[in-house]
Amino acid sequence: MTRVLLLGGTTEASLLARHLAAARVDAVFSYAGRTGAPVAQPLPTRIGGFGGPTGLARFLAAERITHVVDATHPFAARMSLNAIEACAGTGVALCAFERAPWQAAAGDRWTRVPDLAAAAAALPARPARIFLAIGRQNLSAFAGRPEHHYLLRLVDPPEGDLPLPDATAVIARGPFDVEGDIALLRAHRIDMVVAKNAGGTGARAKLDAARALGLPVILIDRPCLPSRPIAETIEQVMAFLAHRADLGV
Repeated sequence: MTRVLLLGGTTEASLLARHLAAARVDAVFSYAGRTGAPVAQPLPTRIGGFGGPTGLARFLAAERITHVVDATHPFAARMSLNAIEACAGTGVALCAFERAPWQAAAGDRWTRVPDLAAAAAALPARPARIFLAIGRQNLSAFAGRPEHHYLLRLVDPPEGDLPLPDATAVIARGPFDVEGDIALLRAHRIDMVVAKNAGGTGARAKLDAARALGLPVILIDRPCLPSRPIAETIEQVMAFLAHRADLGV
């Protein structure tokens, strides 16, 4: 009997949850608990961490999970590593439901960097107005560049002081559109965009807006993870659950 743990938090995870519910697949949806009001799901839902790979392995055994689908954010490397280790240790089947990374198009002015530290180092020497579109978890990586003004777009209002001395926070939940992001960049007189290469459609608007306005973008590459089966469509995920997929590694 198939029982699925869906590690969520992305638009793709929510789409898959609706598909699993419609197909009456026995599944549990898991949120990391980093936002105050996560999107409601049509599946039984748990919120919070597991306690590392050991805690996750215990959960898999206790809940009789047969398949794990990792549909977390491409930059949620710790959770993905925990899933890889826990599934390897318990024999539970694992695949990642992963959106393809963004590719530059004509007119894009992208500088690719490997990590947050490199992104901070790549900022201009003179004070600039930066749209720092990286979420609230990694803001401290830019604390060493206080000469810039930072525009932040957060799902929840910040609790306590931000680690950046000169910052403006806009509270909004995606997906966003190009027209709205062009207006946002113009209203805040943004000179440069910093973003993670998350892929997908829901967060790409800021890059298209930057292209339309001729703005440079510092794009942070995804973290490297061990090889694992990857599904790019819901159909491939369903084939994996039915033991019919050859996803490769």
